[in-house]
Amino acid sequence: MRTLAKGGAVLATAAFLALTTAGLASAHVTANTTAPATQGGYAKVTLRVPNERPDAGTVKLELTLPAEYPLASVSTKPTAGWKVEAIKAKLDKPVNSHGREVTEAVRTVVWTADAGVRIEPGQFNEFDISVGPLPDNTDKLLLPTKQTYSSGEVVDWNAAPAAAGAEEPEHPAPVLKLVAKTSDTDDHHDSAATAAADDTHNGVTINGNDSTARWLAGAGLVVGALGLGFGAGAVLKSRRTTKPSA
Repeated sequence: MRTLAKGGAVLATAAFLALTTAGLASAHVTANTTAPATQGGYAKVTLRVPNERPDAGTVKLELTLPAEYPLASVSTKPTAGWKVEAIKAKLDKPVNSHGREVTEAVRTVVWTADAGVRIEPGQFNEFDISVGPLPDNTDKLLLPTKQTYSSGEVVDWNAAPAAAGAEEPEHPAPVLKLVAKTSDTDDHHDSAATAAADDTHNGVTINGNDSTARWLAGAGLVVGALGLGFGAGAVLKSRRTTKPSA
């Protein structure tokens, strides 16, 4: 029995170590989108940055955009406690975007933590950018990212994805996967128009194209008003009924 118990303990320990090691190996900087990034379209890209060091915090992040696929439009979203800077560079070959020639584009985006701010051990933070038009001649974009710790250590997430069946590199670059545009895929302008049509009412966002939601909201107000009317009538009737006779 003791031998079985010891064997079970060893197996449990091995399983725990395996799970822990796998968790640490997968804790790298990644690029994510809430909707598929479409070739030729625009996308909001979120860099998810975990802090991997137990004794230092992340204080700086430097994203490099691919020179072979220049992005004419790059905008950044403010992140509390962090200063963000988009740095442009001249293009080797101008590109055409919406009928105009673009000779320079953002090549690097740098986030620097304010004094006293950092991504603490065991925590992560997210940094958003909006980019486009995305290239239509590739199915992925590599986004090399340098992560600087408060200790001065710099981790360069720049390795290309491993081939099928090969071991994952120690510091893989974040990858933005692109999908082919289809006939029913909304482009950037349609998405912007839909967002502009959104209407916020009493803290609830109602899409401008959703007439059913608006009808239900109006019906709710009418029903509420009728309820108040019936309630007031019932109170008056009750008072008349209970009024003492002379």
